[in-house]
Amino acid sequence: MKIFLCCAAGMSTSMLVSRMEQAAKEKGLVCEISAHSISEFEECIKWSDVCLVAPQVKFKYEEFKRIANEQGKGCGLIDMMNYGLLKGDAVLAQAVSLYHAHTVTEG
Repeated sequence: MKIFLCCAAGMSTSMLVSRMEQAAKEKGLVCEISAHSISEFEECIKWSDVCLVAPQVKFKYEEFKRIANEQGKGCGLIDMMNYGLLKGDAVLAQAVSLYHAHTVTEG
């Protein structure tokens, strides 16, 4: 499963990516997780399964969700508390849930 987090610049989000990778490893999940700026969304959605939008760029969420859905990809808005507290396990669970929702719908 390929997940990317979409944010303003990628600094604080890269810490969350590390926590998510750690949570995935503990759960035995094979994931590729990365953080990218909102300007990279169009390119990243092509190769990813799920996009998670950081709270500071939630103004782009509806647009990104529409584009993701058109391509059969999951897109969610990261909860502000989970983001702020760097809860990698909770954010990973959100991504996995979105992934399964789209694979069940598509398949």
